[in-house]
Amino acid sequence: QVQLLESGGGSVKAGGSLRLSCKSPNYIITRYYAMAWFRQGPGKEREGVAYMDRNDYANYGVSVTGRFTVSKDITQGTLYLEMNNLKPEDTAMYYCAAARNYIDVPRQLLPGDYSDWGQGTQVTVSS
Repeated sequence: QVQLLESGGGSVKAGGSLRLSCKSPNYIITRYYAMAWFRQGPGKEREGVAYMDRNDYANYGVSVTGRFTVSKDITQGTLYLEMNNLKPEDTAMYYCAAARNYIDVPRQLLPGDYSDWGQGTQVTVSS
């Protein structure tokens, strides 16, 4: 059963921008406590990128702060990740995740508390 569907990945040059989208076909996103974006590059561990809870509180990974913005559109049932000034080191598979329960701040960018995941969308940034 598909839980979350990501889209919007692609190949861009350094300095470019992309916007990722995440939809939930089987669960109304307002019923999730929080949603987040993670990424995993080749040979790397899964890394938390951005977090947003039902109160629109957002939290970002250090490497993307100031360049990436997370947002959601309740009417569209969609979570977004706006990525600007992309760098080659941003190359990774990007995953959307959702949690039905509260997550402490120190754990918001860790994958362990998220129950629903998408299949990922590839982002490739060339120099």
